[in-house]
Formats: sequence, C-alpha cells, structure tokens
Amino acid sequence: MLGAFASLLEDWLRVERHLPKRQRRTARRLFEGLQTEGYQGAYDGVQRFVRAWKAGKFGVALTQAFVPMSFLPGEACQFDWSHEHVELNGVMQVIKVAHFRLAFSRQMFVVAYPRETQEMVFDAHNRAFAFFGGVPQRMIYDNLKAVVETIFTGKERLFNRRFMVLANHYLFEPVACTPASGWEKGQIENQVGNVREWLFTPLARFASFDALNDWLATRCGELALRKHPVTPERNIADCFAQEQSFLRPVTAVFDGYVEHMLRVSSTCLAMLDRNRYSVPAGYAGRVVSLRSTASLALQL
Repeated sequence: MLGAFASLLEDWLRVERHLPKRQRRTARRLFEGLQTEGYQGAYDGVQRFVRAWKAGKFGVALTQAFVPMSFLPGEACQFDWSHEHVELNGVMQVIKVAHFRLAFSRQMFVVAYPRETQEMVFDAHNRAFAFFGGVPQRMIYDNLKAVVETIFTGKERLFNRRFMVLANHYLFEPVACTPASGWEKGQIENQVGNVREWLFTPLARFASFDALNDWLATRCGELALRKHPVTPERNIADCFAQEQSFLRPVTAVFDGYVEHMLRVSSTCLAMLDRNRYSVPAGYAGRVVSLRSTASLALQL
C-alpha cells in the first residue's frame, strides 16, 4: 500500500534529519501527513519504513554517538524552567517552575513563580543554594534571556551583566549549552517530566505561592529517599550528604533585585509591569530608579 508514497516519505525523512530533534515529525505525524496526500494504507507500514530508514537500510546511517557524562561531587548543577498548571486560592493558573539538580548526587530542588523573569531567576538561585547548603563549581543552563545575551560560535557566550554579578557573588562558573542539544543537561530535562508526574499530577491546589513552595521543598527532601541511578545500593539522600561537603559555603545572600529607570507621571505614579506605584509629589516628571524583586511579584 505504501507504493508510490515511499519516495515522498523518504524525501521528508531526508529533509527532516537535518532539523533539531524536537522539530522532526514522529512516524505517527508522518503517517498523518501521508493521509492528507491520499495514502490509504495502515500506520504499521509507515512505522516499519521509518524504522528501517533510520537504521540505515536505505543508505542513511545514524551519525551521532554519545559518551555518558559523569560528575564529581560538588562539580556541577543543572538548571531549567517548566510551566505547570495549579490551582492557587481557588483560581486556575499556569505557573513557571525553576528546576535545579546536583549532577553527582541527583538531589533536586524546585520552586514556583508566576512568571519567568530575571529577578525570579536570582531568587530561585538564593533558595536553591540555601536548600543545598552550598554552591557548586559550575551551573549549566540553556540559553535563556535572563542568563545569555548573545550566542557566538561554539560555546562562546556574552552573559547578561546583571547575571554575572550573581555568578561572581557566589563564585560559580556559568556554562551555556549548545542550542537544541538537550543531552548536555539531560538530567534536568528528565527531571522536568518526572516532577510534572510526581508533584503536579493530579492537580496541585494551594492557598498561595508560599504554601506551594513550602510543600515543594518538603517533597524534594522526601523524593531523595529513592535509589541513586548509578549506585543503587545507596539512595540520593546519602549521596547528597556526601556531596554537601564539596559545595562552597554561602557567606552572604545575593541581593537579587533588578533596577529599572522610569519617568514619574504628572499624577505622581511610576508604572512597572502594569502596576502603578505612588511616589512623593516632588518626583513628578522626573526619572527615578525602581528596584523590583521576586518577593514583591509573589505578593501582588
């Protein structure tokens, strides 16, 4: 039944193998595409063709090879964001969750925010380092705007100036992954899916962000009782206890504000993030500096 559609399917596969993995169609999506072209056969035939083509039967061999990554205690921590659905004070909301994972022990930490902004990135790091009891040597990120301003060739990056103040304060080295190369921080990529299943399914219901984040911190400790994937004779909590002595102690908490230059209106109001703040009448018509923090956003 595939017959004349085989050449069309092979053309699609040949084009899409040059795309990032997340942009390639699965065999199911390719099957649906062929149906729109008039294909009336079964899905199994398309699935077998795609599997054989990717295995090299049709002259196209897989060219990528991977070496498992290993980390020393205190060497690295991976970071990522996810969006989740929760009910806060009776209202359904889509929130952002900051994920951290120590690469050696697999100890995780997650904290929720209303949005993904730079001041919330700063606050998340403060909370994570307090939870871990120290700071790793390296922090691994994708190329989020709060961290990376410009992507150059290879691993060269221009990091955000304010973010580098955070990195210099805690003395860790920021590392940005290659675009569309999720395997460079595969642990945190897997954690995002697991946390959605473990903590946000079924729907989480809390009165406030504070209550939600207190519960998330507690669950991070409880989930550490699972077996470590590399050394199953030990649990994650045991490996985390070993790793803590290799983390750099936190001597002072970073002041995670973001500064904005705003002009005060004639009605003595300064507008930031669709909120209007009153200022003394003497500042009307003048430019003022306003510092925003994650704690202010969580209270609004």
